[in-house]
Amino acid sequence: MTVMAERPTMSGTEYQSFEELLVALDELVVPDGYRAEIMRGSIVVSPWSKGYYLLAMRRVCEQLEPYLPESHVIERGPFLYVFPGDECAYGPDIHVAHERAFETKSHHLDGEALSFVAELTSPATRTNDLTDKVSVYARAGIPVYLVLDMQEEQAIVHGSPAPEGIYEVRFTKPFGEKLPIPAPFDCLLDTAGFKAP
Repeated sequence: MTVMAERPTMSGTEYQSFEELLVALDELVVPDGYRAEIMRGSIVVSPWSKGYYLLAMRRVCEQLEPYLPESHVIERGPFLYVFPGDECAYGPDIHVAHERAFETKSHHLDGEALSFVAELTSPATRTNDLTDKVSVYARAGIPVYLVLDMQEEQAIVHGSPAPEGIYEVRFTKPFGEKLPIPAPFDCLLDTAGFKAP
């Protein structure tokens, strides 16, 4: 289930800025089993991942770890990256960023510090993962965006971002095959074991 308000309001007051939306997101009480992000200037609530997604996320992290750019770290988990120009704030399933990005007391991290993002789709998030996030991540200059399409059981990787919001490189492989991950990683990702049990 996705709950989306086109311009969320509180006590009849429309949010005038992205910063106000971030404050509202920080104050939002989200039901257990759900998470909240900002997409296209709106707060969106969607369910957390299914259990077997963890195994796919762990396999991605283990395989990419030896190929990380210097001083970059790979993590799974609840970190919020902000993209003010697009009025978006995402909590990607897997993210790689320079360790300097985490030298802050804020929990709003700089989206442009990312060198890799992976999203695992769900019925509620799939459309945004395959469309809007591609544009936002490309405009932010994130070198690699990986989508694990859990519904279609395929992996899609985007590389070589362009400022107009497109990626010039795109590869797709069904789960079970090896997918080339572009620079700065330059490795093969084995997608065996990503399917639902």
